[in-house]
Amino acid sequence: MDASSQFQDSLPVSSDMLLAQLDAWGIKYRLHSHVALRTVEDAKAVEAGFMQAGERALRLKNLYLRDKKKRNHLVSLEQDRDIDLKSLAADLGLGKLSFGSAERLLEILGVRPGAVTPLAMVNGVNQDVHFYMDKAAQQAEVIYMHPLVNDRTVALTRQAFLDVMDRLNVTIIWV
Repeated sequence: MDASSQFQDSLPVSSDMLLAQLDAWGIKYRLHSHVALRTVEDAKAVEAGFMQAGERALRLKNLYLRDKKKRNHLVSLEQDRDIDLKSLAADLGLGKLSFGSAERLLEILGVRPGAVTPLAMVNGVNQDVHFYMDKAAQQAEVIYMHPLVNDRTVALTRQAFLDVMDRLNVTIIWV
């Protein structure tokens, strides 16, 4: 199965369920549908079609990582930020980091490869996942991310994003 909305009903929380929850909380967002995106390069090919001119936007790349103590970490960074896992582990005060498997990704965060997103903390918060967010989000007007599937993108204001994380009871560790 791929990470598109076509298979969202096989997820613990579907994209439609998540969006309905955002609506119930009164969280405003812009929803964009597009081809399935698996990489930053894929995203760059379509994002001009939905970004608004002049906005201070943060576009993310997201990493599901495990440390040597088998703890789970979700790291969301500006999409063009260079990542070296050894340096990142040192910056976060963690031991050796490695990518979690696709099976664990689905089990722990409830998403498939290509759809990793801060919004997966809807599942991760109950799985003791540590969430790290790029400090650049503190300056962004709008943050773009997938709503659990990779053929949709939501645009949330910085405050709406923080409100969602607060509603989910997620502690953000800024990096």
